[in-house]
Amino acid sequence: MTKQAEGVDERPARGRGRRPADEVRADVFRAVGEVLLTEGIAGLTFERVARLSGVSKTTLYKWWPSKGALALDGYFHAVEQTLAFEDTGDIRADLLHQLRAFVRIMTTTPAGRVVTELVGQSQTDEDLATAFRTLYSSERRRLAGERLARAREQGQIRADVDVQVLVDQLWGAVYHRLLIPDEPVTDDFVVSLVGNLFDGIART
Repeated sequence: MTKQAEGVDERPARGRGRRPADEVRADVFRAVGEVLLTEGIAGLTFERVARLSGVSKTTLYKWWPSKGALALDGYFHAVEQTLAFEDTGDIRADLLHQLRAFVRIMTTTPAGRVVTELVGQSQTDEDLATAFRTLYSSERRRLAGERLARAREQGQIRADVDVQVLVDQLWGAVYHRLLIPDEPVTDDFVVSLVGNLFDGIART
């Protein structure tokens, strides 16, 4: 790709000597995040990430065996802070905040299309499916489960509730609308999800 993307600074690789692996990975994640959040997966190649990050393609292929694995890892790190769970002491408010941030990323940035594309591809690509579980979905599930477990310990949700089922009820519903777009993913939808969860649907 010869045309420089708007907002992405294409820098040639620089000789920096041997650096700590964490520092090298951080440079890669920054490069991948820039591309994904401005252009989506179509603009992501190993050659381009090597050029942007100053990390050799040999190193990239050693750590990430496929473009999908690289995209997933880079995406997770790019949105990690945005999707971090707050703990204000009010689990209902914290769930609303996190789900709104998740929906905003998934519906208003190219990164949302990246995830839905990779979910689809992972159905027929076993290596990508493994990478998706390892690098993305299992970590998102862990963070949500930990926050819900704290709420359970604090008595904000019932002691007998399976927090992993709650994760599926909330985020699974969002993914369903993203992947099968019969209905839009809106803020009203998010509010209803959380409201139905906490208020119930049975007549009182």
